[in-house]
Amino acid sequence: MGGSLAGGSPAFSMSELSPELTGKLSSAVEKMPAFPKSVQRVLELTRDINCSPKELVEVIEKDPVMTMKLLRALNSAYYSFPRQITSVNQSVVYLGLNTVKNMALSFAAIGALPENNAAGFDMQRYLMHSLLTASLARMVCQKFQVEEADSGDCYLTGLLHDFGKVVFAQFMPQEFRLALDKSARENISLQQAELETIGADHTLVGAMLVDRWQFPSDISSHIRNHHQASERDGVQNCVFIADQISKTLLPGASGNSVVYDLPDFLMSRFGGDLDSIIAQLGGTDKLVQEAELYARVNRGEDE
Repeated sequence: MGGSLAGGSPAFSMSELSPELTGKLSSAVEKMPAFPKSVQRVLELTRDINCSPKELVEVIEKDPVMTMKLLRALNSAYYSFPRQITSVNQSVVYLGLNTVKNMALSFAAIGALPENNAAGFDMQRYLMHSLLTASLARMVCQKFQVEEADSGDCYLTGLLHDFGKVVFAQFMPQEFRLALDKSARENISLQQAELETIGADHTLVGAMLVDRWQFPSDISSHIRNHHQASERDGVQNCVFIADQISKTLLPGASGNSVVYDLPDFLMSRFGGDLDSIIAQLGGTDKLVQEAELYARVNRGEDE
């Protein structure tokens, strides 16, 4: 199924870049819209084991756009609840704190995406890849009981892991277009094509962005290294596996068609190769449907 590699190129540091490129990347990141404060507060609250559902509900209800999107999704045919959900508090009762938190994070991330870009990067397909990777990373963590990982961190990292591509597409479109074309033409990973055409890759820019958004430093590190499996980092491994599965289920959606093989230590830990893991997970079709629902809701489309 996979490519010949067991991971992408090793991460390099900002100190290895020229001052000119460093300045260009920093300027591009600064132009990205801020992540909603309400959703950052949701993340902070849910990281606190003493957080009450009431606190989370109050924060979300102060964001009318977020509330509208949540309720529209919850009242869709996908969930098919026996009665209409009319409040955020009801949504927590029906779905639980973590699911509502993940929905809020998803809609916030979707809201940060531009409608168009000069690079010709397909944002709708990118969105599907990101949403699916997030759900798969959470599912892998829970299904395989990865004790050294938090399923919420897996979801958040999966959701944001490729956001550096959005920065490139929006604010360095010509360079990114060259990287996309090179990746497709030479059948190499988009990461490698970015390094060869831009001099930096989307993992670095994505980490810079979440640092600017003031997410926890471990999320930044996971995004920076999501192309490599790790002997020790559970979140990184869940996202690495989820990314490969997502690229398998939705070929080319991320702008990158190269699927990495799993290293031996991951196959041992998770009981086989990607095909085996997909079979053990089961229910991946439902995750694709969920991603499609979130994308439709964001566009304001009814089912």
